[in-house]
Amino acid sequence: MTRDTPLRAHRAVGAEYGGSPVPRPSGRTGLLVLGLVGASGVLVLTSVMSVFVGSVSLTPGEVMAALTHPTDLIAYTTVVEMRMPRTLLGILVGAALGASGALAQALTRNPLADPGILGVNAGAALAVAIAIAFFGVTTIHGYVWFAFAGAFAAFVLVYAIALRGPHGATPVRLTLVGVALTAVFTGSGQSLALVMPRVFDQMRFWGVGTLSDRPHGTVEFVLPFILVGLVVALLTGRATNAIALGDERARSMGVPVGLVRAVSALAITVLCGAATAAAGPIAFVGLMVPHAVRLFTGPDQRWVLAFSVVLAPVLLIAADIAGRLVVWPAELQAGVVTAFLGAPVLILLVRRAERGGV
Repeated sequence: MTRDTPLRAHRAVGAEYGGSPVPRPSGRTGLLVLGLVGASGVLVLTSVMSVFVGSVSLTPGEVMAALTHPTDLIAYTTVVEMRMPRTLLGILVGAALGASGALAQALTRNPLADPGILGVNAGAALAVAIAIAFFGVTTIHGYVWFAFAGAFAAFVLVYAIALRGPHGATPVRLTLVGVALTAVFTGSGQSLALVMPRVFDQMRFWGVGTLSDRPHGTVEFVLPFILVGLVVALLTGRATNAIALGDERARSMGVPVGLVRAVSALAITVLCGAATAAAGPIAFVGLMVPHAVRLFTGPDQRWVLAFSVVLAPVLLIAADIAGRLVVWPAELQAGVVTAFLGAPVLILLVRRAERGGV
């Protein structure tokens, strides 16, 4: 056995489960930093497009005038009061979904993990529906706490059921349990909406995932929660790299596995709860983006998280822009567009998993 065989083995395990404790060469680090700067530029460009493009026809000059010297009330309302908060919310929700997806994949060592597929978003959405239907909660300030509880309960339930299998919580088993419970949670929430018109009116667009027509102050309210969740998620990168090698090996490296899992689960709960309370249950963003960025970053979870935080908002805002244009002058909600994009990706990944390719 050659001297570098253990190193190759470590990297192979990390590549399979989304993390590796092996640091990358300094030259590679410089390339990743450059790539992250470029990804940030793409996010800025997409955000600018979101402000300039919409179902209301405004020329670039009218948009700039609304931003600098507003005189047209319609242009000002459209750009400043509707498109800008919508774009900012897309950045926050996208970052939350991207980070929680990457963290869920590393925490469960399941490359198919995603808060939407594992039932976390649907659990949060069901809790919000219950809050509206039975407790009369009508503002995000009230039902965000229900979203946190629902997200955490769904995550624990899916993982507990998957563990009861003969081979434990395998990637495919976690996916199947998550998809099944997602259907149960979604159906239950929709049943409440159908039998209670008041619930239906409040959840008609929110229930499919949307960045539009959010209550005033939504961005300001969810901002602290998402920022805290992102900081916690990014701080777990090194530890989750070690866990990718297995719990026993991580413990031998001095990593408190139980504490890392608990903190990671808390971060996922906060991120998914806040994102779902703000924009509804948007699926597949947390699945697609970490897989895509891992092709460039490699298995190091620190870089996977960093790129996911930047590029997931790009995907979500791009989906929102597409939704404004494909059925113009009406709009298609962002959650519908991400579902159209994500479903084929999930099928491809499951087929690869069955062949042992994931």
